[in-house]
Amino acid sequence: MNNLLKLSFLVIPTVYFSQNFAVSSIPEELKNKANIIVRNEVSTYVINSIDNMEIDNQNVFTVMNKAGDDDATVVIPYDKSTKVSDIKVQILDADGKVIKKYFKSDFTDVSSVSAGALYQDDRILYLHYIPVNYPYSISYSFHVKTPNTIFLPDFYPFLEYNKSIENSKLNIINKSGIKLRTKNVESVFAKVSVSGDDNNLVYTYQNVPAIEKENYSPSLKMILPKVQFSLEKFNLEGKQGDMANWTTFGTWMYNNLLTPVSVVTPEIKAEVAALNLTGTTSEKVKKIFQYMQNKTRYVNVSIGIGGWQPMIPDDVRRKGYGDCKGLTNYMKTLLDAAGIKSYYSVIWSDETPLSFDPDFPKMGGNHVILMIPTEKETIWLENTSQQIAFNHLSYSTTDRNVLAVKENGIDIVKTPVYKPEESQEIIKTKVILNEDNSIDLSSDFYYSNAQYDFNMPLVGLSKEDAKEALKGRYSHLKVSNLEVNNINNDKDKAQLTYDAKFKVNDYSKKLGNDMFFRVLPLLETSNINSNEERMLPLSLSFSYQDIYETEFVLPSGYKVAEKPMPIALSSEFGNYNLDFKVDGNKIFVNRKITISKGNFPKEKFKAYADFRKKTANFDNMKILISKQ
Repeated sequence: MNNLLKLSFLVIPTVYFSQNFAVSSIPEELKNKANIIVRNEVSTYVINSIDNMEIDNQNVFTVMNKAGDDDATVVIPYDKSTKVSDIKVQILDADGKVIKKYFKSDFTDVSSVSAGALYQDDRILYLHYIPVNYPYSISYSFHVKTPNTIFLPDFYPFLEYNKSIENSKLNIINKSGIKLRTKNVESVFAKVSVSGDDNNLVYTYQNVPAIEKENYSPSLKMILPKVQFSLEKFNLEGKQGDMANWTTFGTWMYNNLLTPVSVVTPEIKAEVAALNLTGTTSEKVKKIFQYMQNKTRYVNVSIGIGGWQPMIPDDVRRKGYGDCKGLTNYMKTLLDAAGIKSYYSVIWSDETPLSFDPDFPKMGGNHVILMIPTEKETIWLENTSQQIAFNHLSYSTTDRNVLAVKENGIDIVKTPVYKPEESQEIIKTKVILNEDNSIDLSSDFYYSNAQYDFNMPLVGLSKEDAKEALKGRYSHLKVSNLEVNNINNDKDKAQLTYDAKFKVNDYSKKLGNDMFFRVLPLLETSNINSNEERMLPLSLSFSYQDIYETEFVLPSGYKVAEKPMPIALSSEFGNYNLDFKVDGNKIFVNRKITISKGNFPKEKFKAYADFRKKTANFDNMKILISKQ
């Protein structure tokens, strides 16, 4: 589902040209860590009626260095219902003097069709200025008129790292007589001031310093303040609705977005009948799902009621493609034909587990999946991938809620959360140690759930491409020869397996009659700097368990000088074990680490970094063997 919140990107205003925008007038604390500084940003939303909204945007920002150029392009999205006018751009030098002007005719107008898209109503006007000197400033303004009042953006100070705010203001003038609901989510990182009354609200952020990205930190959306807005009655492409609560909004979605395009045609009935379904509900759903997977492919099709309405299922059937909305609704219609109830479910697909607010109905989401309650379990289907396993949600859609759209409203339902032992990497390796310091490895690889997702790019690769992918993954080794075989995607269990053989040079080191080598050849370690001045909370974004079982076969005439002692570490973040066993000319090394997801205050970062420093030190342990 693409560009679902189009107007949120329009909150990029321009300038009160009478102000002083010399770089010298910027407070020093706002320059610290900032690539871009928003000098004055004002967005004014005027809600004239249920189907008439106007937005005036004024913005001036200063680009401090080359690193800020990527975010300095002026981008104005629009579609067939959105009218954009009065576009003006000025470039200012470091003293705040105008050195160049641009107008609408200077912008490039392109379709915003993304890779893999076939139909999209959305377009983009953009202007990219190539600077001669730094710092420089860009001021711009434009006016938008739209009939779609369903889209009111959340007001954040910013959502980019290394960006500071001198002044950012959002005005909402409500002339419609429709109740406007608001919700202020506070944060220690910035404060929003509020003034005005119910029909003329003014929200302001001032002097917000830049935030620099830190390892293992949550998304800015999770930690920054925001103000949410939602009209109780709205319009979307001529379809008027009620968003007083999730029940009324869900009923509107069901009746206006889904019912008109959810027809079970005779052809769809015939498709399902030809599958000769038998067994349990789960078995029937799996057979239909795998049929749908083999028949269709993902293509972005953002048309129909603002890009929110799915393609007609019979069109998906005939053409063999669709986007997340079209493919999910096609799957739902196939299940309808089989007499199996399922629910079209809107979700935020993101590495950060973003959820809908149960207490604040609002249009949102960027993806659609399918939920099927059965007598034994709830089945979840991701319908856009031909490779993904049945009843498996990827890392970007687990541990959050969905809007399950039903005839009588919306149910807010939580997606599954994988336990550490359900998201495993298991690598079993036999290592032949050679006298010339090389090693020969034979390894079996196993991945499940979240780690299955991370390794899915291997599926479908040629042997040569898979070989290059693994060479890149194990670049810390001097690999002279590599074979990858038997890549298997178990689409029933969400498990990926394969085996590989490596020839690695210069792995061990000799010291007289002794030889020493690292106990975990396939693990590359890295340390976390625990001395940095931490500003952001600690976020461990997913739970996992890694198990490495390694068997070393010693060269003839060698034996272990001293067997290392077993290691066991425990912390609030997880556990680590490293065990050793010697049996004749073989050494067995078993390593297991279990990490549980969670969010922690910044003060916990040092403890986590120290825990991982210890595990890294043990992972780099070396064993000494001596020639007899």
